[in-house]
Amino acid sequence: MPVVAVVNRKGGSGKSTFAAHVAAWCARQKLSVMLGDVDRQQSSRGWLRRRDPALPGIAPWVVDQKNVLRVPSGITHVVLDTPGGLQGFELARIVMFADAIVVPVCPSVFDRESAAACLDELKTLPRVAKGQCRVATVGMRVDGRTHAAGVLRAWAGEQDVEMIGMLRETQLYVKSLERGLTLFDVAPTQVATDLAQWEPVLQWLRPVLLPVPVVAEVRREPILPVRRASVLGARPLHPGQGLCS
Repeated sequence: MPVVAVVNRKGGSGKSTFAAHVAAWCARQKLSVMLGDVDRQQSSRGWLRRRDPALPGIAPWVVDQKNVLRVPSGITHVVLDTPGGLQGFELARIVMFADAIVVPVCPSVFDRESAAACLDELKTLPRVAKGQCRVATVGMRVDGRTHAAGVLRAWAGEQDVEMIGMLRETQLYVKSLERGLTLFDVAPTQVATDLAQWEPVLQWLRPVLLPVPVVAEVRREPILPVRRASVLGARPLHPGQGLCS
């Protein structure tokens, strides 16, 4: 079960926007995808409630009789929208189950510094260090009239991390998300410039989300359940019980 986590300690970095778009792209590929909202603000879950049932489906967590959040039956792909401030055991817990982590970063110095601290911690975690969990960054809300893209690319070089794309600042994201949509749900002719910006991002994600099948592959245990209280900031569960709580 491929798991992509969207991580940045700083709020307002575009995590929910990015996670919703990755999930919607998966749904458009006819993949059974779940968008798991681990963020206390529940932005992604709120967006899912606005999404038209006629659109390609994206599942949320399901809550079992023990008030535990679980991956619904039949789900093959998971996208996680994580909270700001994620670090320590909670961050390690996400990495334990993720196949790829994308760190959205806006151009300001405050955003870059926060993302750099997050990347430094990620690099210390065994699965990242061994290449078992891929890590990349993506530029968010990039103003093409400025030098923001160049600044972000230079910053990524200093961090020794791949910058897989630059997504521009545009009201198209705001307007589509308000309607429960993403740019992948809009007529391509209306968002051609932005879809072109997504292509290198998707090129990096495709090997993770659409891996070549391996005969008799031994799969590690799929993502574990999460207590419903996790989104309210309770303590993490025992490693054998859940992702975080």
